Amino acid sequence: MTQTRVKDVVIVGGGTAGWITASMLVKFLGPVINIHLIESEKIGRVGVGEATIPPILRLNRLFNINEDEMMSACGATVKLGIKFDNWGHKGESYLHGFGHNGVHLNNLQFHHYWLRAKELGIDADYWDFSPNWQASKAHKFAHNVRGKNGLSDLIYAYHFDALLFAGFLRKFAEKLGVKRTEGIVTNVNLNAEDGFIKSVSMESGEEIKGDLFVDCTGFRSLLLGEALGVPYVDWSKWLPCNRAVACGSSRVEPLPPYTRAAAHDAGWQWTIPLQHRNGEGHVYCSDFMEADEAEKILRDNVAGDFIGPANHIKFTTGHRKEFWHKNCVGIGLSSGFLEPLESTSIHLIQRFAGKLVDQFPAWPIQDGLRKEFNRQTLHEFGLIRDFLVLHYHRTDREDTEFWKYCKHMEIPETLSDKMELFQSSAKLRWDPEDVFADPSWAQVMIGQGMMPDQYQTRATAMNKTQLEQFFAQMRQMIESTLKDVPSHSDYINRYCQTDIS
Repeated sequence: MTQTRVKDVVIVGGGTAGWITASMLVKFLGPVINIHLIESEKIGRVGVGEATIPPILRLNRLFNINEDEMMSACGATVKLGIKFDNWGHKGESYLHGFGHNGVHLNNLQFHHYWLRAKELGIDADYWDFSPNWQASKAHKFAHNVRGKNGLSDLIYAYHFDALLFAGFLRKFAEKLGVKRTEGIVTNVNLNAEDGFIKSVSMESGEEIKGDLFVDCTGFRSLLLGEALGVPYVDWSKWLPCNRAVACGSSRVEPLPPYTRAAAHDAGWQWTIPLQHRNGEGHVYCSDFMEADEAEKILRDNVAGDFIGPANHIKFTTGHRKEFWHKNCVGIGLSSGFLEPLESTSIHLIQRFAGKLVDQFPAWPIQDGLRKEFNRQTLHEFGLIRDFLVLHYHRTDREDTEFWKYCKHMEIPETLSDKMELFQSSAKLRWDPEDVFADPSWAQVMIGQGMMPDQYQTRATAMNKTQLEQFFAQMRQMIESTLKDVPSHSDYINRYCQTDIS
């Protein structure tokens, strides 16, 4: 069969998924392909992706985006981590902070020394040695505050209005040559002989043809799910929350440089501080709570004054059996969904768009590339799934039926093995494709209440006096490093204040 080189790429759907994908493609493939994005202002978007993780900074660098301009345009604030309230134990909190707690010694992670210190009777909280946690408690932020002795700098990401960020990227992509059509797709037309997508028909009567199609239509999955019939793999037995109710609330001071995730009776509530408001939402499982009760809990616990209306969203955690099927690639919610607990939705869009660039096909039919893309994306999806399941499963809470289910549910073997290894030896199984590196796993495991039975022998090289001195030096260094750092609000007001009201 004679094939024609892929030239015309049609992206159906805008939002963060569509415009990140369009921006990535035009940045790296713009001279050799045509990129056409179709979206409609009439179609609502799911605006829950307002928190990010540090790899978003790579996107800025790739696109040469001025950080201050972006933050001002999108009402953005700084994110140093996620504060988890009432997860492992009711009434307790911890921070999953970006970066390290403490410093590594003798090529051994800090938590081994901390565990030895506890055994020796040294009173030291694990988060005493987290620059991000100490800065978060003090509501501070600045760039380049790295201390001496190897202490981590403040590793950060953003909170921003996802719809405004999509608009910001739209300007970037259109400037580089992406064509945009406003309108609604009414039909997806398939080739009779091979089932590949030939074109999409518009409400206006226009037919738009392409060689490769990218489905960014959100939960509807118009191309990958509806037209091509790719089945959905349900992961709700491990991640049972299947509803969210979202709203806004007025800004509060001091401005927190972190996302808050507070566990409730049948799920949890996010609070994401922006410059002009807070993004708020209650994620819950409908098997254990009705929508009216979930909304009441949300309204009763918002950080500022309630800003409506409340938006109710249904979802099922999981993924399409194939992320790339025939000549269609799903990116964003159209290909799968992992709830927003660790702010991974925008990261996955960024990763999958990058993989599409890296594995962009020369011809419409390249099964080797398609299979490798699917293998890689499923592997990354599974790694994040396990990290999310850890938060629910490793808990001492049994005060509601929801938490009883989570504590006693069967979990993926990949997670079970990782937890068993950490429990027995404090060792962590590293995977180079896992966006959450060992420090993240250690923080969440310890924060949720896992205390390993043993630590590595190398940690015994330090006696009690040496450990006490080592810990005192780190505390003093963090304190002195953060002493002159401005408040988060002062930083925002000085460099990137928004005019959004």
